[in-house]
Amino acid sequence: MERGGYVYILTNINHNVLYIGVTSNLRNRIHEHKTKIHTNGFTARYNCDILVYLEGFNLIEDAIAREKQLKNWKRVWKIDLINKLNPNWIELDTEEFD
Repeated sequence: MERGGYVYILTNINHNVLYIGVTSNLRNRIHEHKTKIHTNGFTARYNCDILVYLEGFNLIEDAIAREKQLKNWKRVWKIDLINKLNPNWIELDTEEFD
């Protein structure tokens, strides 16, 4: 059975670090970032737990492909992408997902 997924971008309080991830369970994954369950991971080290960008896909494979694409982008392109959806970089709510 195919499963959908999400590509997301997290930042820290100063908005100077970006993290791009992919998941099939958005609420759970964001909770893991916020609680720093992976203590040695990138998001825990750099305090990235503010969800500022999100894309949903019907197939997880499409989400993974988009994640790889975004990770190859220049930083300025990523910032422009966030600004188009969320110009004030307000934390997005995950309650309506999964």
